Amino acid sequence: MPNTYTQIHIHCVFAVKHREALIEKGFQEKLYGYISGIVQSRGNKMLAIGGTSNHVHVFFGFRASESLSDLMKEVKRCSSQWINQNRMSRFHFEWQEGYGAFSYSKSHVDSVIDYIKGQEEHHKKRTFREEYLQTLKDFGVEYDERYLLEDV
Repeated sequence: MPNTYTQIHIHCVFAVKHREALIEKGFQEKLYGYISGIVQSRGNKMLAIGGTSNHVHVFFGFRASESLSDLMKEVKRCSSQWINQNRMSRFHFEWQEGYGAFSYSKSHVDSVIDYIKGQEEHHKKRTFREEYLQTLKDFGVEYDERYLLEDV
């Protein structure tokens, strides 16, 4: 769209179904590259990607004409299909339904990138569930416990 200028930074978090530890170190970087390619191919700017064996954080500059729900649906559909078709996991791979999405101002970009880069270390002290609940509270997001990311 001509004459449309935006600065929107989105941090999305999504988990492996039942938060199972299925993202193995052996293919983690390839998965991040694959997801980054999907995000960028749709005109968004990848800023950081990281996570652990059971979830992924994606931080990107968001294109104004993009639909966030369509983008996340595509990221999750294509990446799970890619993992299964290439037999990256010894088990059938699925992402859990839903995701968390949070916006940040330009002044927070560097700290969010550092946070995502430090996921492995961060989760030695705090579980994914604890982190996710705290983020929802920090952003004032109302949620229904029945639909919060499922445990194994």
